[in-house]
Amino acid sequence: MLDINHVYKTFNKGTPVQKEALIDLNLHLEEGDFVTIIGGNGAGKSTMLNAVAGVFELDKGHILIDEHDVTKDPEYKRAKYIGRVFQDPLRGTAGDMWIEENLAFALRRGKNRSFKWGISNKEREQFKELLRPLDLGLEDRLDSKVGLLSGGQRQALTLLMATIKKPHLLLLDEHTAALDPKTAKTVLDMTERVVTENHLTTLMVTHNMNDAIKYGNRLIMMDHGHIILDISGEEKKNLKVPDLLAKFEEVSGKEFSNDRMMLAK
Repeated sequence: MLDINHVYKTFNKGTPVQKEALIDLNLHLEEGDFVTIIGGNGAGKSTMLNAVAGVFELDKGHILIDEHDVTKDPEYKRAKYIGRVFQDPLRGTAGDMWIEENLAFALRRGKNRSFKWGISNKEREQFKELLRPLDLGLEDRLDSKVGLLSGGQRQALTLLMATIKKPHLLLLDEHTAALDPKTAKTVLDMTERVVTENHLTTLMVTHNMNDAIKYGNRLIMMDHGHIILDISGEEKKNLKVPDLLAKFEEVSGKEFSNDRMMLAK
């Protein structure tokens, strides 16, 4: 479903702040893989997601989504393959529009535009069925403006919008980092349910080691633009945070020193 082949990306070339963000990066995902991604600041986690999404041109390498070579495609052309949720709950939704209007736009993504606008009763019932399992009461607030929702409610809605058309690939870029722990767990549990029920191929960046271990069927750790650990199967199921730290030190030859991630253990 996803192939990242020998990808390189350097920012600010030839300047004092030149940064080699991705260095000979390689990753292959099978359909239905749910991969969590961890690593310190500057490891290349979000840069890898941006490379897949087409936010910038690559220096070298190729990216294929569902066997389609999208390396030269701009971001808007890749959008038909990709659903994405960002860290900021304000991104991904239109705050001045109603909940049902946001969902309708997501449902009609990729369809031809027309002068006809309106939400059918059938669509409203569909939206209620999608919202009801969240247990947030949003199914009874379809005509509420999204800007009035809490951060957790808005992020849950954004996740539904990103997956309503069942994308080939779902990108989650620390999508619970701005939420309080209780709300973050609610959104993560919802994420796991949506991904599992729809068999979505998913990349999820997180700074929380326990979450990286708990969710998904595969875990990768990045460091300085490389993937240095790739753990799946029974090894991942039996993994503990101290084991993960020990593996990092063994592979990298240094201690893991990211304060944010250490506090999130």
